Amino acid sequence: MSDGRGAGTLIGAVKHLDGEERSQITIKTISAEAVTTAEIEDEILDRTGLQSSIRQQFGLATDNRRVRPAELGMAEMTVDLYRSFSRPLSEEMLFAWHRLLVRGRRDPKDVGRYRTSGEPMQVVSGAIHVPKVHFEAPPSSHVKSEMGRFIAWFNRTGLGSREPLPALTRAGIAHLYFECIHPFEDGNGRIGRALAEKSMAQSVGQPTLIALAATILAKRKQTRYQLSIPLHSVTSVVVHERGEVVQS
Repeated sequence: MSDGRGAGTLIGAVKHLDGEERSQITIKTISAEAVTTAEIEDEILDRTGLQSSIRQQFGLATDNRRVRPAELGMAEMTVDLYRSFSRPLSEEMLFAWHRLLVRGRRDPKDVGRYRTSGEPMQVVSGAIHVPKVHFEAPPSSHVKSEMGRFIAWFNRTGLGSREPLPALTRAGIAHLYFECIHPFEDGNGRIGRALAEKSMAQSVGQPTLIALAATILAKRKQTRYQLSIPLHSVTSVVVHERGEVVQS
């Protein structure tokens, strides 16, 4: 799968099914990835409610159950990611995703915009009085310019663009690049994984149903986020959205 062609295998197989079977597999796959990407951040979503909301987004019949804002927001974001994979990345797209991800929450100060806090965004461990800083993102005052460079890089390295990169190379760099900027107050991990999915989809020219979050979660359960992992390892930077590493 080094060139990204393997990512389209499931999509190719699904295309041979009839409409109802294809819709069911697509919805189950999208909802499974959505549940898992939230679980990485210790947020537990209701799978049934999420699937119901995704069905509604696709214009399919639902049981009209009451769905919580968290599931509604995640459903809208994942379906938008699936449908709009070919669109260029933009600030407006990222801000819309962020608003959906934090729907129903009262704690974030900066919703649908880059973080503005003067406090450093750090990955730390250890006691409060003697914290060990593993990583520090750019200050809030630099985020807009850094994101401008990131968005420009993302849009010029896709399939058919000026500087195309191999599928997995681009997806991996996009994920790490975004997480290192850590542009939002919260939701960076989920948006970063969505960007990796968008990158892969653009590289193969169709929506991809890859289990990126499931792979990361499986790795997490194996390693339990050992703090001895070097800083250059992706997992040591991207796993916790809130700028904390909790030793278990």
